[in-house]
Amino acid sequence: MSVLPILKWPDKRLATPCAPVAEGEDLTSLIADMLETMYDAPGRGLAGPQVGVLKRLFVMDVEWKTGPRNPVVMVNPEILWRSEDSQVGEEGCLSIPGVSTEVSRPSQVRVRWQDATGAMQEREFDGFAARCIQHEYDHLDGRVTFDHLSVLARATAEARYQLQKDQDA
Repeated sequence: MSVLPILKWPDKRLATPCAPVAEGEDLTSLIADMLETMYDAPGRGLAGPQVGVLKRLFVMDVEWKTGPRNPVVMVNPEILWRSEDSQVGEEGCLSIPGVSTEVSRPSQVRVRWQDATGAMQEREFDGFAARCIQHEYDHLDGRVTFDHLSVLARATAEARYQLQKDQDA
């Protein structure tokens, strides 16, 4: 296992919709590397495009910072349903370090995906897990948190991000 470099916005790969993972494709080492990278970052989710792999998969673990590790691997996820009620919440992104934004998202989702073994799963998620899934799913469609903002809020967030990058340089 190894820690992979995380792409930073505005890398064009982060704006590229991902291709489905081919049936039978061996993802064992990629999944292990993505989990190690996510925990090292430290984040709660990481999508393929964030490490330069333009395939529809992501890893997440919404509980590890407050309890034991409980990683979830979603290959070729499909959001089947989103609740009508939504919540605004603060979101950070490993590809946009140092800048959090307020994003409105449905508070519940139903998802179908293949797990790390290739088995089909389907489940409903709520709360922070639903938010994390939608955030990572956006990456698979070439979207980042900035894409959810109004023109003014986006310009402000991008300026904060540039300032943060300049200070870190």
